[in-house]
Amino acid sequence: MRSGILLAAGLLLASLGAAAQTTLEVAAEHRLQLDFRVNDAALAKMLPDGWEALIATAGPAKDCNLRMIFIDRMGIIGRDGKPAARPTARLVYLAIPVKKTGTDVVGQIIIHGLVDQAADAPGDFGVYQHAATAKMSRTSAATGAAMTGSENWEFAAATGERIEVQIEYERGPLIKGNPEVKFFYPNDTSQYRIFKVDQAIDIMRNSTTNPPDHVKKFSYKAGGGKLATLFDGSEKIVSWDSFPWYVRSVIAP
Repeated sequence: MRSGILLAAGLLLASLGAAAQTTLEVAAEHRLQLDFRVNDAALAKMLPDGWEALIATAGPAKDCNLRMIFIDRMGIIGRDGKPAARPTARLVYLAIPVKKTGTDVVGQIIIHGLVDQAADAPGDFGVYQHAATAKMSRTSAATGAAMTGSENWEFAAATGERIEVQIEYERGPLIKGNPEVKFFYPNDTSQYRIFKVDQAIDIMRNSTTNPPDHVKKFSYKAGGGKLATLFDGSEKIVSWDSFPWYVRSVIAP
């Protein structure tokens, strides 16, 4: 009898915990991610008080203190299960892996982003800018078992911030994952959103783990305005990653 009561109580607590979370949207996305090591002092000025960059000392993210993520939001579903009012979008954002100083609280903070739709700025995190120029093209081709891809992204704000990349690659083996990460609001870190993801990652080039390099051509530009101190020519890319599928649920705790 006692075990049955305990089981019922456990189920009730689990259901209450699940009920406390609200799924705000689900989106199917394609992502291209560049992991950077940028000037530590310049980056620290972008962080809220009491937070510090969380820099991996080993693995594919070793030395990374800033992520540049290009996102093609191919299909966005609202909390009601229906297509969102704006069912597609394209953007690039900069995120810092972070830790609350003196605690074990970790996550990421988005410090800036450029979006192709004015209605998405400044966004929930309050840091997005509308890009006066916003272009994206992606192509793929297959010959036998080999698949190649080409991506071109260009975002530029009227105030001078610019982020762009051109890349050609051969598709490599994928690694499946299901991360769950807290993204804290930069202007109020007591608030956050949870990103729950089903993803496949292709690590196309990495300076630490040294997988087979299948980046064929690559160039990028970043800087201007608020980004000038981060991209001053001293930055270094440590990983080139492609996410051919990335299904993301955005959840409010």
